[in-house]
Amino acid sequence: MLDDLRLPLGTWVESGVDWITTNLAVLFSLIRTVVSGVFDGAELLFTEPPAIVMIAVLAGLGFVVRGWRMALGTVLGLVAVALVDQWDNAMETLALTVVAALIALVIAIPLGIWAARSDTVSAILRPILDFLQTMPAFVYLIPAIILFGIGVVPGIIATIAFAMAPGVRLTELGIRGVNREIVEAGTAFGASPGRILRQIQLPLAVPTIMTGVNQIIMLSLSMVVIAAMVGAGGLGQDIVQALQRIDVGLGFEAGLSVVILAIILDRMTNALGSLQQHSPVARLRARRSAAIAAPAPTSPEPSAAPGNDDLRAVGAGGKDEA
Repeated sequence: MLDDLRLPLGTWVESGVDWITTNLAVLFSLIRTVVSGVFDGAELLFTEPPAIVMIAVLAGLGFVVRGWRMALGTVLGLVAVALVDQWDNAMETLALTVVAALIALVIAIPLGIWAARSDTVSAILRPILDFLQTMPAFVYLIPAIILFGIGVVPGIIATIAFAMAPGVRLTELGIRGVNREIVEAGTAFGASPGRILRQIQLPLAVPTIMTGVNQIIMLSLSMVVIAAMVGAGGLGQDIVQALQRIDVGLGFEAGLSVVILAIILDRMTNALGSLQQHSPVARLRARRSAAIAAPAPTSPEPSAAPGNDDLRAVGAGGKDEA
């Protein structure tokens, strides 16, 4: 009997998509224009400067957040990317990743804060986030193509949907994990909920939130490669071509470039989570603060020489003994 029954779920979804594309075409056209403009600006920022300039900038950023080892590793990795002739593709992929990750963060962090402050919102978001995290990556490309056509924009939109969930979850987790006694102390001193959020909860939740930022960036980079199948370009385009041609050399070069970008971004975002403890700037400030707080060394007091009164006393004692 069940064989004769079929739930027309696919038909319902197609009807819903048709209605959306017909009635919300202006909205999606606006989104496409904005996202495309942001990407064009990011691509210009990363691809126009010479490779040596970008390597120096990224190495300097690595030095600021982690130290000379991070800077040296960044230089070696990016030089390797340039030497295998993947520099332009790598910078285009970096622009795609940065734009998708930034938009995902702009959406994910406020949602995580809202979920942390409202159990109802958290209960509503939980199944949605479960759905987003368990959906296969390729499935995101289908509605993105239908709504935005072929090109960079559907790749960015699919990447945002794929990478956003960990940011929401970890932001909520970080804020809910703040010690209740600290929050109650702030309330007892008359702080408003907004001030408690800004000055107590968010600063204490920064390490957990930065873990979410790291996950968003890593997922964005992995999805951007897949998004090349819909015309997003970058390193993913060479990987797709290598698959089609069975070109092992091209696939290895493009894949190695993706790995180098992933390592650099991963190390930098992990370092940002502990920036106050491990960056060279923070260590310099700590040394200065310790030098200012340390008491000035005091010279030892010279031992007092025996005075005349003491000599007289000694002499008198000697006479009595005599």
